[in-house]
Formats: sequence, structure tokens, C-alpha cells
Amino acid sequence: MSLNIKNEEAHRLVQELATLTDDSMTGAVTQAVREKLDRVKSEGMVERIRKIRKEFAARLKGRPLPDHAELLYDEDGLPK
Repeated sequence: MSLNIKNEEAHRLVQELATLTDDSMTGAVTQAVREKLDRVKSEGMVERIRKIRKEFAARLKGRPLPDHAELLYDEDGLPK
């Protein structure tokens, strides 16, 4: 298998990253792609959470929200 990068800037950036991380160019590219992929996947998770939150908020529309202080603290203001 092979990956042939014919972009001078990409090559320069990978060389710089490899030098700074004391890694091979292959290792630097692999780690950079892995980190980017993790970020993209987690951003997808954030979008799913936002969608769920929006759907949940729509269900609660018009209903009074519970007083969280009553759920978390006693009459003296101390945690339950």
C-alpha cells in the first residue's frame, strides 16, 4: 500500500511535525489523521446530543421545569 503526497506544503508540514514529535513522517501522519478522526467523530456525537436536547426541549415546552434547588438541597441550603 502507498500514499503519495504531491503537495509541497503538506510535505513540509509533515516533516515539521515529525521533527517536533521525534517521529517518522509515517508516524506523524498516522497520529495526526487519528487525532483528526477522533475529533470529527466526537463532533458527530455533539451534534447527536444537540438533536436529542432539542427534541427533549420541544416535549417539555409549556410544562413547568422542576426547581433543581429543591431536588439538590434541603431547607437549610445543604446538599441532600
